[in-house]
Amino acid sequence: MKHNADEAVRRFQNIMNLVEEIHCENGLVVEAWDNSRSIADDTTQVRLVIKTKVDIKKEYFSTPEQYDQVLKVFGPVIYFEYQKDRTFVSNKDKEDVFTELLEYFRRNSLPYIARPQFPARFAMSKYAEIQKRFYKYRHLLQ
Repeated sequence: MKHNADEAVRRFQNIMNLVEEIHCENGLVVEAWDNSRSIADDTTQVRLVIKTKVDIKKEYFSTPEQYDQVLKVFGPVIYFEYQKDRTFVSNKDKEDVFTELLEYFRRNSLPYIARPQFPARFAMSKYAEIQKRFYKYRHLLQ
């Protein structure tokens, strides 16, 4: 089967489509993206990507120094990201599989992200990462 250049480009592009925004009571907006791609004429790699923007706030940290370090290394915004894939899915089943992945996320991970303390704990995890891997970030802290 011969493909023209436009069709080949379309087949291999990795374009994400925003499927849904979920507004949590803790103020976060969880974005669900479809990043599926064709891997053969009759199969698809189904990929769910979740992105959540978390603003860095002073009140998340016990000291101003912690806040300053996270701000210097990661900037004023950090992102929580989650990804789930299913490979070699029949094209006729790709929507159902994507819906299944999204429902799994909603049941198992969304309640965790929606907790009131999630933004602060996620921000503090970035501080812990700086402390654990100081060698990786020390040039940004000088």
